[in-house]
Formats: sequence, structure tokens, C-alpha cells
Amino acid sequence: MRALVVYCHPRPDSFTAAVRDVVLERLRAAGAEVRLSDLYARGFDPVMGAREHDEYADESLNIAPVARDVEDLQWCDTLIFVYPTWWYGLPAMLKGWLDRVLVPGVAFLMPDAETPRIRPGLGHITRMGVFTTCGASWWMTQLIGAPGKRTLLRGVRVLCARGCRTAFAAHYLMDLSTSESRAAHLARVAAKMDRFIGRPRAMTARPA
Repeated sequence: MRALVVYCHPRPDSFTAAVRDVVLERLRAAGAEVRLSDLYARGFDPVMGAREHDEYADESLNIAPVARDVEDLQWCDTLIFVYPTWWYGLPAMLKGWLDRVLVPGVAFLMPDAETPRIRPGLGHITRMGVFTTCGASWWMTQLIGAPGKRTLLRGVRVLCARGCRTAFAAHYLMDLSTSESRAAHLARVAAKMDRFIGRPRAMTARPA
């Protein structure tokens, strides 16, 4: 298993960082190869400038500005997002990552003479996980339509392998959270991860 974790939060002491750590620990316990893309720590630029926009559909040019991220995306078979939900959606940093990295020729294939329709380009990704926190309640989030969750688990997932497995967990009413609710959520994330990727490898004694 090759897992890319795209992490998006500006503060290293956030609860979202604790969620990230549980996700990483469960991946490593399962024997996965792991790459972490910490967008804020990297100083990732989420803004698509005029030149990049002009070259967006040119597959000979559009990878160059985000080559590292494209290489990570093409390397992984498991893609996991860890982020806070702001205004019911994705943080601008993460939305900018989608805008700039999921380019034609990588995330999807444009129509051509043989196939007059857009086709998925991420068929090597067979698992997608989304782990987030929400200030709003579950009911209010559903009423608004959970646009962040839908962007990833519908919009991005449709570009992945047919039958791509998914996992989702959110701590709602985050501003009213308690130490008990946070601990319970971290346990829920660990359990979701174990079901999502499989149980950790059993440790075996080495021969003397």
C-alpha cells in the first residue's frame, strides 16, 4: 500500500494535527509506505496565476508548476485528506491544491478523436479517506449540503478506480468539544482506519 496523506491546517498544535497523527500511525502499523504533504508547512501556493491558467489544458506544460504533487499523486494507491471544514467546505489552501494539481492528463483525460468524453485519470487510486472537523452540527452541515465532503468523496472519487473504497469521519460541533469527545473521536478515526486499510501487521519474533 502506498498512501499519500494531504494535510491542511495552519497550526501545529491543532486537534486536526492529532487526527493526522492517528491516521499516520495506523498506516505505518499496517505496513504502508507513506508520504505526507503538509500544505501549510511546505508553504504550498494555492493560487493559480494567469500563466498557469493559460497553460492548464496544455499537458506538455501543466505539470511543471506542481511536479512534486503530481508525482505523489501518481505514486499512491491510497489518498487521504485531513483538514478542518471552514464555512462548510474545504480550506482555501486545500481547494487550491485541487485546482492546481488535478490537471488534465493527470486527474482526468480530455476528449480526443477516439473518445469524445472526459475520462478518469486516477484509476490507480483504490482507496480514499476524508477526516475532518466541523464547527457546525451534523444537522446543519447536512442542511447546507456538506460541500467539502461532496467535493472529495463525489467529485474527486469519480476520477479514481471504479469501486474505490472510502472512509469518512468528522468531529462536529468542534467549538464545543470536550477532552472526552476529542478522545472518542480519535478512537473512532483509528477504528475507521483499521477497517479502511486492514488490521495492523502481526509482529513476529525474529529467529535468534
